[in-house]
Amino acid sequence: MLTVLFIGGNGIISSACSRLAVARGFDLTLLNRGRDTTRPPIDGVETIVGDSTDAQSMRDALGERTFDVVVNFRAFSPEQVKADVDLFRDRTGQYIFISSASAYQKPVTRFPIVESTPLKNPFWQYSRDKIACERVLMDAFDEHDFPVTIVRPSHTYDRTLVPLDGGWTVIERMRQGKPTLVHGDGTSLWTLTNHRDVARGLVGLLGLTRSIGDAIHITGDEILTWDMIANELAAAAGTTAHLVHAASTEVAQSFPEWADGILGDKAHSLIFDNSKIKALVPDFVASVPFSLGAREIVGWYDEDPSRQVVDRELDARIDAFVARVSDRVSDCR
Repeated sequence: MLTVLFIGGNGIISSACSRLAVARGFDLTLLNRGRDTTRPPIDGVETIVGDSTDAQSMRDALGERTFDVVVNFRAFSPEQVKADVDLFRDRTGQYIFISSASAYQKPVTRFPIVESTPLKNPFWQYSRDKIACERVLMDAFDEHDFPVTIVRPSHTYDRTLVPLDGGWTVIERMRQGKPTLVHGDGTSLWTLTNHRDVARGLVGLLGLTRSIGDAIHITGDEILTWDMIANELAAAAGTTAHLVHAASTEVAQSFPEWADGILGDKAHSLIFDNSKIKALVPDFVASVPFSLGAREIVGWYDEDPSRQVVDRELDARIDAFVARVSDRVSDCR
């Protein structure tokens, strides 16, 4: 039985990976801060408390323990992964780093995106930090045989995550018959991946030594447009989306909290070639269509009305923005 350490374990991706790893018989330990989460606890695991951003906290939490596989879901800076290289160099046979498909070159110059697509994102610091992390780890692999495998997911969701900027506020707007704001013209191509599908690929990589020294993205195969995503969510909510479009740059300027994700990722069409993960993990298949995922999302929020938090200030800002866009369109007629 392989011993596996997940740094994290209760997040969108890691919770599904934790449950599947336990179901497949791995001896799983979770290291996290022990805080409450919206997701139910993971049965069949050992949990130890530590802070992944604090190297000494990690050392204190782990003591002298070793693991066959370590997966870090919570590393976001090169300093963190440098500390992990020092900590796990002689304590694991495989270290899996969860990077991001947002690291791929933007704008995209060639489709489909493959793992050799250049890593370059001038729009989003998060993505540049993930790229820097990958470089640290690959240098450690080249120079010290550090046993790294890099995994790049793309826009992974579970039932707690509405994959539109604005979250539940957008669904409530739909139910009230208010306009739904969509960046661009709504026709750019996008990939959403259910966390259960990512788990099937990632757990298949645990202990797979031929993936060491390599980078693999794990994404869905379903190609959606942003209009399709909004319409699926509206249908799941029992209503119809009244779509209003605006240039991505204009949306980013008016909603700066969304700007990095829009300009650095969502404004660009993304189509992925999943041949590598399918070759490495033959039972990997992305089996959850977003039509089902959308129903799961809305169903989870409807189960408990306390989850249906509406940001009134954001709601008013969207109303004002849509009114400006609509007035401008009317003036041009």
